[in-house]
Amino acid sequence: QVRLVESGGGTVQTGGSLRLSCVVSDFSYCMGWLRQAPGQEREGIAGIDIDGTPNYADSVKGRFTISKDTGHNTLYLQMNMLKPEDTATYYCAADFGEGLLCSQLAIYDVDYWGEGTLVTVSS
Repeated sequence: QVRLVESGGGTVQTGGSLRLSCVVSDFSYCMGWLRQAPGQEREGIAGIDIDGTPNYADSVKGRFTISKDTGHNTLYLQMNMLKPEDTATYYCAADFGEGLLCSQLAIYDVDYWGEGTLVTVSS
């Protein structure tokens, strides 16, 4: 069983920044971040593969940066220029299968995710 523990969520004003962290008990070659806004389905927004190559959803491209520190088993999501529509619970995720979370941001390929951290962006 892989454990993922997110932190760093909170409330920020429009245009502000937050950095999310996720400590993972067992890093996969494909890690990523999902989010779920109120009343909406969970979606994949960022993935990073074993080589460190990132992939982003169009909605966050240019504003969010995914990174990892494999020495400390920690995944990060730097979020800049935040908008009210970024308000959601953010989940760290691990894909031990075909890596579709990284190549396609496909959430159905996710094997493990954490309990999430809430991000609220006020207007």
